[in-house]
Amino acid sequence: MAKQHGPGFLNLVQDAKSRVKELTIDQVKTKQDRGEKFVLVDVREDHEWAKDHLPGAIHLGKGIIERDIEARFPDPKTELVLYCGGGFRSALVADNLQKMGYSNVFSMDGGIGGWREKGLPLVVG
Repeated sequence: MAKQHGPGFLNLVQDAKSRVKELTIDQVKTKQDRGEKFVLVDVREDHEWAKDHLPGAIHLGKGIIERDIEARFPDPKTELVLYCGGGFRSALVADNLQKMGYSNVFSMDGGIGGWREKGLPLVVG
């Protein structure tokens, strides 16, 4: 069953998406396959991460990433590709990180849900 989002949340996401750069799932997978250097960040909740996540990803949940990002990745030019369940929370986080001075931030449109639908590999557990 698809998650139903409220109109206020959707307006907030659309506003953020007007300012952030997005990558498709296929673009992210191609970057991985080519061995390109970037940091793949899962911004979902802890219990979502524990269930499954993308290979090579690190976990910095939406609730803490703004607090912890500068300690983990002090260079604001670090390429960060963020994902969540469907691409909404990651767009909100990408917008905030840009406001913090990070200039090479992307949100993966479609999130892990789209990744699953394509049958791409996941780390389970």
